[in-house]
Formats: sequence, structure tokens, C-alpha cells
Amino acid sequence: MRTTARGTGLLTAAATLLGAGFTFGYPELAGLGTAAVVALVVAALHTLWQPRLESTRTAEPDRVGRGEPAFITLTVRNRDRMRSATLVAEDRCGGRPVPVPVLRLRPGRDTTVRYPVPTRHRGVVPVGPLRIVRVDPLGLVRLVRSHPGTSRVWVHPHVHPMTAVPAGAARSMDGRSDRVPHGSITFDSLRKYVVGDELRRVHWRTSARAGELMVREHVDTSLPRLVILLDNRAEAHPQLVDGVAETFESACEAAASIVAAAGRNDVPVVLHLINGDSLGGHEFDRLAAAALCDAPHGDGLLRTAALRLRQRRSGDTLVFLTGPGTALEHIGALRGACSRVIAGVFAAPGTAPGVDPTVPGQLAGVLINAVDGAEFAAEWDCGVGRW
Repeated sequence: MRTTARGTGLLTAAATLLGAGFTFGYPELAGLGTAAVVALVVAALHTLWQPRLESTRTAEPDRVGRGEPAFITLTVRNRDRMRSATLVAEDRCGGRPVPVPVLRLRPGRDTTVRYPVPTRHRGVVPVGPLRIVRVDPLGLVRLVRSHPGTSRVWVHPHVHPMTAVPAGAARSMDGRSDRVPHGSITFDSLRKYVVGDELRRVHWRTSARAGELMVREHVDTSLPRLVILLDNRAEAHPQLVDGVAETFESACEAAASIVAAAGRNDVPVVLHLINGDSLGGHEFDRLAAAALCDAPHGDGLLRTAALRLRQRRSGDTLVFLTGPGTALEHIGALRGACSRVIAGVFAAPGTAPGVDPTVPGQLAGVLINAVDGAEFAAEWDCGVGRW
């Protein structure tokens, strides 16, 4: 609770009147000062009353692509049985205030406001909390309270169409083979029974608890994967426009496009960040939450990430997405541990390519120089058939 500018002026006047009245013996001035103090006390008591409000917030939808429309529907209900609510309220969406009309809200009634979510940039947009501002009728005292309840909207990178993805190589009894189908070695999850499933795969204990047949799903852990290593070092994307590194945004779009293409072709895909951040959730949600890290020794992070990948199983296809001027020696050294190494280097429009493919020793693999995600997808489709 704090006084407004008007309340602060009245408090100063009250102190002056009371001091002058008692000092110089003017009861009239003392009476005016006392009236001002009483007005402030009544205003504070009036502001302390808080109506019983209930708020529900719905995101429609809560996951969208960059530039796609998304809306928040906020409903505020007065659960008080006797008094109407006349308040000033505002919601927060992406750091900006959104006014919510709560004027003369009768008991048992509700008010609804619907406003758009800014989706021009990739990221996670925080929504809420609802701020209730109560001011007395004279405008002397102001009390701000935050109503519980927040939500988030994930703005995913734009996905560019890709026709195919390269599959890694796996070892089998007959030698190296590509695109090995799902196996039946390691337990992965439980799912509902589908007509045609083998009864020996039914998990009877879980089926008894769930009241329906549940079967075990197995996968072959030796299957080749598509590993995406996203370079989120600030030094790899030095050019900022209005605080946004467009080369990093293009790299996120390329990663999202590869994930979408891998899903359509049933190719397992794994996403890693250079700084080793473990962001939970789906790959698209992780790409929405990915941010640049300002590490003091960026080359060391790249070396550490390459070492982690070297210690994993062989046969995977590695796709490294970075910005201009990144040295690719550490990634190129993974050519023996991975069946394929593909590097996508993004440079700002109007500048030279990030890496010169004619320089020896830069990368022992496939190199794609691109300006944005769309150009990367086009170059990818042109080269995937020859890889």
C-alpha cells in the first residue's frame, strides 16, 4: 500500500496544519489537519478491502509458430455475495500491461477480455499474473495485489519444408545397414492395446489397474539417430539487430525444419545445445526456449560438446548449426565417430559466407552456407540425395 501524489500532498498538508495549529494555538488549523488525517485513515481502510475474485486464463493455442496468431482469453469473476467490485486491473503479456475492465462487477457476475499474444519473435511468452489495483474514491491511497495464476505461450521457430533426411548407419548381423526399423530389445513405454498386437506383449498388472489392455512398447537402442548440435554461444552470433541475432534465429529455424522432417520419416532425432543446457519437453519447446549464452571461453564449450558426442555410440548423423566465423576443426574431428557430419553455417544477409569450403582442414564433411532457414532447407534438399 502506498499513497498517491494527491495522498502525499494531503499528508504533507495535514502535518503542516497540525504543527501550525498546536504551535501557534489555532484550533481551526488543527481541526483541518485532523480531518485530513481521518480522510487518509478512511481511505486506507477502504483500500484494504479486497473482493473475492476468481480468474481463469486460456491460451488459444499455447504453442504456435513464429508469426502465427495466438490469443489469451481472461475471465474475472466476482465471487462476493454482497458487494460489487469496482477496480482497476491489468494483465501482463510478454512484459507489457493489458488493461482488464472490472468496473461495477456485480456479485456472481464475470467479465471477459481477449487480447493477442505477440508472436513476432521466437521464444516463451510469459502471461500473468493479474494485477488488481484498488484506489479509494478520493484517490489518496493505492494498493496493488497480484492475483495468483500464470501461463506461457511457446512461439516455435518457423518450419521450412524438407523432403528427406539422411539416416545413420547401424551394425547388424549382415554388416552395415541404413534405416533399420524399430526393434524389440529395450522397453520404452506402455500404450493402449490395438487390434493385431501380440498378447504376449500385454502388461497384465497395468491393464488391471487401468481397466483396459496395455501393451509394452520396445525400441532398438542400436538404431541410428539424427543428432542436432545447436550453437548457442553469443560469440558465434555476434551481429545483433534490435537485440536479436538473426543468424541464431535462422539456426533455430533450420533445427526445427530438420526435427519436423525427421518426424515425418520416423527417424529418431536428438537435440543438444553447445552450453549443455538440459531443457525438458519436446524439441520444438526446447527450441522456443533456447537462448544465447555469453560464455567467457566459447571455444572450450565447443571442444567439450564435441568430446561428449565422441563418447556416444557411433553410427549417428551429426548436424551442427552455427553462426559466421566459427572454427569447425572440433566438429570435423567427429567424422570417424559419426556416419555423416553436416555443418550449417549462417551469415547475415549481404555478408560473405561464414566458412570457406575451399580452406583445407575446416570440415571433413558436408558444409552448407546459408543466409536464412529457407535457403538452408533448399540447399539441404538439393544435397541430401547425394550424401
